[in-house]
Amino acid sequence: MTSTNDAPVRLRSEILATPPYAQGVAPAPGGYKLSSNENPFDPLPSVASRALTVADFNRYPDARMPALRAALAERYGVPTENIHVTAGSVALLYQLVSAAAGPGDEYIYSWRSFEAYPGLGVISGARSVQVPNTPSYAHDLAAILAAITDRTRIILLCSPNNPTGTVIAAAEFEDFMARVPATLLVALDEAYCEFVTDGSAVNGRDYIGRYPNLVILRTFSKAYGLAGLRVGYGIGDSRILDAARTAAIPLAVTDAAQQAALASLDAERELMARVAHLTARRDRAVTALRTAGWNIPEAQGNFFWLPLGEQTEHANRLFTDAGLIVRPFPPEGIRVSVGEDAAIATLLSVAETILSDLPADSPARSAQKASTR
Repeated sequence: MTSTNDAPVRLRSEILATPPYAQGVAPAPGGYKLSSNENPFDPLPSVASRALTVADFNRYPDARMPALRAALAERYGVPTENIHVTAGSVALLYQLVSAAAGPGDEYIYSWRSFEAYPGLGVISGARSVQVPNTPSYAHDLAAILAAITDRTRIILLCSPNNPTGTVIAAAEFEDFMARVPATLLVALDEAYCEFVTDGSAVNGRDYIGRYPNLVILRTFSKAYGLAGLRVGYGIGDSRILDAARTAAIPLAVTDAAQQAALASLDAERELMARVAHLTARRDRAVTALRTAGWNIPEAQGNFFWLPLGEQTEHANRLFTDAGLIVRPFPPEGIRVSVGEDAAIATLLSVAETILSDLPADSPARSAQKASTR
């Protein structure tokens, strides 16, 4: 509703200046939604039926999530107090920043990265510090270290990085953690870790218990296909997770979400077979685009990045006109989620048209193809 208040209620200027999170829009009938990094497969019947067994939704859920925390604790070999279940991993990001950084404090992250990062500290009053990605669209860990000040309270690392698709190598992560002050919280955001096929990439599971200042974030939204139920989790030191629990909205994770997550763990082999199909589909699309002359950065999530620069909005219109809803980040580029297999032919056709319109010096063109134009 449009505001008609002639004497508007006083609100915090930093809140008003921060745009709300923008969700990907739905496609027209017959189109494809490739904008939200969702899993395109329908829910497994075994998972859906388990979620629907929760009939007493006139009662509040058990906020402790005892069964799911116990299952995750067993999986990762940690006590249950080292597991914190949240309404998607993004909720844990908000909780960690709120717990660690207050007015005058800072938190650091690579940019461009997850679009929610800039707003994480607005509520607590913390200042967001962005460190530019490398020319290959990856985290510049040396520059992140250089950006640490006595006001820094938390560093966010996203691997694979959303939306550029690049990963942090295990060796560079270990070097980074060796240099980070032990009093500084590090959050390793691994929402897309199941889609990684690069054997040199960091895997948070390998570092559980090794760094007391590290929290590993994962989710059931992507690989497990539970985006609509909102369930993620963190693994880390119990003192840090207790602080996150204090910063959490109570009772945010439903019993239906817990049951679906438990059923997903039971059906993991079948779900990971789906992930293998998606990664093969991703690699097939990326290979075809690179062959056509596109500059596609490393793609290790269930999406890939088109570095279109100033041509982002024009390209987005062409995708939309063809029935493909993608995620534009003007004036930098477009993220394309790996969706239904039937969408790939249309995607490649539109991409060919876009590429023919691009100037030779566009960052979206591979150097070899641009030089022969």
